[in-house]
Amino acid sequence: MHGRKRPSRTSVGTAFRSDEPLAPICYYKRRLLCDCKRVARPGNSGWWVNERSESCTLLKWSGLVVARRPTRNMKFAHIRSQSWCSKMPFTEVLYDVSEQIATVTLNRPDRLNAWTSTMGHEVLDAMQQAERDENVRVIVLTGAGRGFCAGADLDDLAWIKDLDFSTGDVDELKARMFPDPGRTDARPDFATMHTYFPSIDKPIIAAINGPSVGLGMVFPLYCDVRIGSDRAKFSSAFSRRGLIAEYGMAWMLPKLIGLPNAMDLLVSARLIDAEEALAMGLLNRIVPHDSLMDTVREYAKDLATNVSPRSMAVIKRQMYSGLFQTLRESVDLASEEMVASMGSADFREGVAHFLEKRPPKFTGE
Repeated sequence: MHGRKRPSRTSVGTAFRSDEPLAPICYYKRRLLCDCKRVARPGNSGWWVNERSESCTLLKWSGLVVARRPTRNMKFAHIRSQSWCSKMPFTEVLYDVSEQIATVTLNRPDRLNAWTSTMGHEVLDAMQQAERDENVRVIVLTGAGRGFCAGADLDDLAWIKDLDFSTGDVDELKARMFPDPGRTDARPDFATMHTYFPSIDKPIIAAINGPSVGLGMVFPLYCDVRIGSDRAKFSSAFSRRGLIAEYGMAWMLPKLIGLPNAMDLLVSARLIDAEEALAMGLLNRIVPHDSLMDTVREYAKDLATNVSPRSMAVIKRQMYSGLFQTLRESVDLASEEMVASMGSADFREGVAHFLEKRPPKFTGE
């Protein structure tokens, strides 16, 4: 990169490779503490590259690696192996994989799992880890303790009071509150920090075990299925805090529950229970609180065991693409995907296991 124009913080490039060892990164409260020259993060089709002379900018992702003292003979190459990452431990989420189901648990039960920037980055890392893992076919998102997510942790936003909104501080506000998750393989609509779930090619089930408020009501909207306990409650909360419909909620919520219901919930920010959420279409179903996770896992296991992972990925892509398509465009895409599916190993297995009256052995190919 010597002699070339310096890339901006948001530029996308392939990763640099050096013969020198990669060192783990050190950070504190989202700020990098290192003397690195360049910072790179693994992505789906390359790495995001950031070049700084001395200190680094705000940490946007965990799981970063640092290449120290890069030399002039660095080679550029896409890096797809996760082994290049120095993996950082999760501190605010739990991640577990069993029976081909990845469970991501928001883990701040003492604060009703109030959302922080750290939690946001860790959920992103967990989702992408599950997406890469061939042993995972379904993802479950839930909360620890008696709540799903109480919204943004106001303590995590304390720095906002010191900003001068008449100056460039607004740029810092946008950079910190609306970081880019770096999904270069997704349409822009589903490539922002709180709307990227539809770009994950595996089904995401929200197991909503309690209050889901503010930001805690936003990201379940982008899950593929929402199953709630009878203790689930919902409120946007925004209008009662002097805020607005955040993170595309004004677009996604009407798609799920219709414009009149969405207008009601967003303008009033009133709290609704699980029964009303089910009647509106916000929940797919309600189950007794004590059996929530058993029910969700039973459903997830059925998907993981009896459904083609290739079919799930294609159908999910079709469904979310359909939100932007005409009927003809949807039909044309379906025709293309149908032809492609008939040449797949999963189609052959789907026919074979049906005729042979045995459980399927789908590979996702």
